[in-house]
Amino acid sequence: MKYKNIILEKLKEAGSLTDTAITKSLVKDGYVLPEDIINKNLLGMEIMGLIKVSWVTKNTRRIEIVSKQEEEDEIEVETKKSLEKDYEAGFPVAKDELG
Repeated sequence: MKYKNIILEKLKEAGSLTDTAITKSLVKDGYVLPEDIINKNLLGMEIMGLIKVSWVTKNTRRIEIVSKQEEEDEIEVETKKSLEKDYEAGFPVAKDELG
């Protein structure tokens, strides 16, 4: 994956690109890569969780950087708090704590 960092830099600059836009951008910078090398690098980065690839049309893919910070769902947060309270309420109170 010699070209992984170059492709990642292109994606960081743009946010998201199509596969053809990445190829054109690489050629513009002097990196003429066969399609199979680009696909191999994209697949490896997708497996590592660095990028997300989705099909836009039959022959076009959209590639975007996966953000490290994902927003927590409000319902999940409330459910988690409620489960923690239920868990703590399940323990008997010690005589010392009753006062």
